[in-house]
Amino acid sequence: MGIALPSTKEWVERCEQDGEFMLAARHWSGGLQITVEDARLKLPVQDGKPVATDDDTGQLIEFTGSEATWDKVLAAVPERFNNDLMANMMQGQGLERDADPVQFAQYFAAVARAIELLRPPADEGEAMPHDLADEGTFSAPVGRYVMLTLGGVKHRVYYEEAGEGIPILMQHTAGCSGTQWRHLFEMPEITSRFRLIAYDLPYHGKSVPPVEKDWWDEQYLLRGEFLRSVPIQLSKVLGLDRPVFMGCSVGGLMALDLAHKHADEFRSVISLEGALEIPGEMSHNSELWHPQVNNEYKARLMDALMSPTSPKRYRKETGFVYSSGWPPVFLGDLYYYLDEFDLRGVAGEIDTNKVGVHILSAEYDCSGTVELGQEAHEKISGSTFQEMKGMGHFPMSENPQAFKEYLLPVLEKIS
Repeated sequence: MGIALPSTKEWVERCEQDGEFMLAARHWSGGLQITVEDARLKLPVQDGKPVATDDDTGQLIEFTGSEATWDKVLAAVPERFNNDLMANMMQGQGLERDADPVQFAQYFAAVARAIELLRPPADEGEAMPHDLADEGTFSAPVGRYVMLTLGGVKHRVYYEEAGEGIPILMQHTAGCSGTQWRHLFEMPEITSRFRLIAYDLPYHGKSVPPVEKDWWDEQYLLRGEFLRSVPIQLSKVLGLDRPVFMGCSVGGLMALDLAHKHADEFRSVISLEGALEIPGEMSHNSELWHPQVNNEYKARLMDALMSPTSPKRYRKETGFVYSSGWPPVFLGDLYYYLDEFDLRGVAGEIDTNKVGVHILSAEYDCSGTVELGQEAHEKISGSTFQEMKGMGHFPMSENPQAFKEYLLPVLEKIS
């Protein structure tokens, strides 16, 4: 291999000295094994502690691949789709997994960290200036609640806003909240010209479920008609005049959906990680809402979608926000993302003379890939497209400084 693997003893010592691994491996008896063609490297784990032993410690989670594949996965800065085990498998880049799916989900955070500890140390990046402000400094956004009638039911929806000028409604990703947009509120080069409004979808963040509905009696599934109604009703209640809509992931798909179905309501849409359709099936993600798998799996899974060059502190924050959500909500949002949304046959109907369409896709995103964003751009006449190099699925939260440089030219076109 181009990268020298340590011995089992050395791997055990690295994991023992790593707080992130030790927390994620709690209660685990089993271990991890990587197979590089005919060679094997094993990390036994007993009662949450890595041990250098040949004894049977329980069921192993095994990943197998060629030398060339492992060289890419274990590089100091892996190339796209090789930055994470799940990204590699999602995009068919050469790794194969042999594991009980539930046990894998339970200990994926430990497995992923153990693999990271086989790589050379990486630069963890700098904090944003507003996160290092003096004591007593107030953040820019102001938050409040507003009642919206959605699908005939009253919902108490939370939103935050800052800035003045052209309004921009900002939709978060699946299973998350408007917290993802917090950095944009602190950028005066944006807020001096745009009124930013980030809301939490019902059942997300601070938008608690409605009191008029027995929501606990049925599985939560996000449907397009309900989803699209949220920014439209919020815009009406706030008295906005054809605002801009910007969304990421689920929100990025909805941006194109709104351009197709509600062009008269918005002056422009900005689709982050958008596509005409996302390959995959909701049923293949059942571990996200399994009673034996907690939200830690959801948090760590997000790393598969992010860039290894994004500051670690903000990648971890992105995962933290995911793990704070109501357990069923991420899987339920994937109903729209994977099963319902499909503009492949109608994208050509979008009239960019009525509503501007701007698509930004990140290099490291293994779900809403650059190729899918490019395809959407080619089918929507008059749209704009830009690949965001060195970025992942959550540009506004994982690397806000770099994202700003891609967003500002789009806002300039809109203004």
